[in-house]
Amino acid sequence: MTTKSLLVGPPALSREPPLSALTLNDPETVDIPITGPSDEIKNLDLSKLPLRGLTENNSATFISSGNPCLDFFFHVVPDTPPDDLIGRLELAWAHNPLTALKLICNLRGVRGTGKSDKEGFYAAAFWLHYTHPKTLACNVHAFADFGYFKDLLEILYRILEGPFVRKKEKKEREKARGRGGGGRGRFKRVSRPSEDNKEKKMKVKKSLEELKEEIKAEQVKARVLRKEKDVAKAEKAFEKYYSDEHYRRLHDKISDFFAELLTEDLEKLNSGKSNEISLAAKWCPTVDSSYDKATLMCESIAKKVFPRESYSEYNGVEEGHYAYRVRNRLRKDVLVPLHKALELPEVYMSANKWNSLPYNRVASVAMKNYKGHFLKHDQERFKAYLEDVKSGKAKIAAGALLPHEIIGALEDGDGGEVAELQWKRMVDDLCKKGKLSDCIAVCDVSGSMCGIPMEVSVALGVLVSELSEEPWKGKLITFSGSPELQKVEGDTLKEKTEFVRNMNWGMNTNFQKVFDTILEVAVQGNLSDDQMLKRVFVFSDMEFDEASENAWETDYQAIQRIFAEKGYNNVPEIVFWNLRDSRSTPVLENQNGVALVSGFSKNLLTMFLEGGGVVTPVDVMELAISGEEYQKLVVLD
Repeated sequence: MTTKSLLVGPPALSREPPLSALTLNDPETVDIPITGPSDEIKNLDLSKLPLRGLTENNSATFISSGNPCLDFFFHVVPDTPPDDLIGRLELAWAHNPLTALKLICNLRGVRGTGKSDKEGFYAAAFWLHYTHPKTLACNVHAFADFGYFKDLLEILYRILEGPFVRKKEKKEREKARGRGGGGRGRFKRVSRPSEDNKEKKMKVKKSLEELKEEIKAEQVKARVLRKEKDVAKAEKAFEKYYSDEHYRRLHDKISDFFAELLTEDLEKLNSGKSNEISLAAKWCPTVDSSYDKATLMCESIAKKVFPRESYSEYNGVEEGHYAYRVRNRLRKDVLVPLHKALELPEVYMSANKWNSLPYNRVASVAMKNYKGHFLKHDQERFKAYLEDVKSGKAKIAAGALLPHEIIGALEDGDGGEVAELQWKRMVDDLCKKGKLSDCIAVCDVSGSMCGIPMEVSVALGVLVSELSEEPWKGKLITFSGSPELQKVEGDTLKEKTEFVRNMNWGMNTNFQKVFDTILEVAVQGNLSDDQMLKRVFVFSDMEFDEASENAWETDYQAIQRIFAEKGYNNVPEIVFWNLRDSRSTPVLENQNGVALVSGFSKNLLTMFLEGGGVVTPVDVMELAISGEEYQKLVVLD
């Protein structure tokens, strides 16, 4: 898009754009509003390799792999504090800027080999804006390929409102619901009086009337406050746009991106090619939506879709009125028809047309979130659709969901029926890409894994057991002081996960004993090198117990020594899969036969299907960021 038009904002601003609006110089460098990494990360001296230390359980470990990019790839997980993420990102960028940029996008990737770590990606993009703004702005098109178009709006919003705005908003919502001391929760229920107590009834009636008036006054006050907040946000976006060259460049690139796609999609729709339209209309902010109020994005997009010079009806129209008219036209002439063509569930839901909703078009996350509504408003059709999915007559989406999210939905109101079907779809999709030959998972559910990491460990462990081929299919190894080879029992996903959770885990982690168990099975079965397990997935936080006899011998070095003593030349390849923010690094960057990966997504498993080899940790990292979408990324500053 080449059209340049001044941003005026909503009428409530009553502001004129500055005359120098489009000729401002780049602002001076500013500090990122994040406190900074921990001292451990900040003080890493990679010139003194190998950096050794102890795990939380006093087992020997490395503090760094020796490669800052690999450290970022392995250590950054969804619970990594933003400050530490930025600290590792700074080291990675200094080591190799292009690789670091690819790793930022790998955090977000919901397809391919990405980690689906949305919050980590937003924190990294925020850092990019303040340190390498041209690189961020000029990669807008490429960034959209890794997540969804809404990411671009969220990045703008966080630049305007601060990196922790979503946490702040969440606290405010909780307070408004009464959990934090405000909202409805502070009103006491008035008890009902007996029929013969007229005086009490009158008092209660008066009390109720006063309460209604108070609530009404509170609602009016809340509306006024919301309006003031909306105007303040618009004011902030207006000021930022005209005072910050870096922000204006990013804003314009994003509006260009949406305008170009919407124009192309409208042409495709009008020429009968509706199956080729993008999802730009789905994620484009609607007029007066929260994103529009905070970023003024609809005005920017509308002016590029309907430029003055191409539409004679706008000649001589005052700028504010022109903005109003094209915003409204964007909604009516572009977004509404494209939404209809996309068959978005929200369109049918808002119109109360439940009996026309095409369930086979519902995306995976939307299906997970809306299934309760489907059952409530269209139970018969929705149940019939689920039966068709079971019989293979219909399909259900699962691509964007993480394994532990599906398992977490097993207890939902539908009895877990949707979750079971989405899990099956996920397994089937992965199986089409290949099998895991001679592989087994080791699931750590020790005390340090409490919370989501433990749920992820169980989910990924069950998934690997289902993707594995015989004789290891349906098996996994418990990660405890006394590891055991277990066959996962149960016919349904719910039964399997319950079995895994109820296994005798113990509350500690002895990594070497896991491989002692594998070695014991091999020796007892008189297995040759060719019959030995080829790969072991270790889902853990890397905080292993002290078990080595030698003072600075890492667990992996000890395993190599023990296998050699028993006559096995090849130790199974090991995929160390980190699930919790931790400083422990099991091996260095050049260790053969080992991979260092992390995160909650199943996507990285695709690298190991059908004999996908492990060479060194760096080789695996580079493979994860080698896809076609990564080749579009460029470093400009």
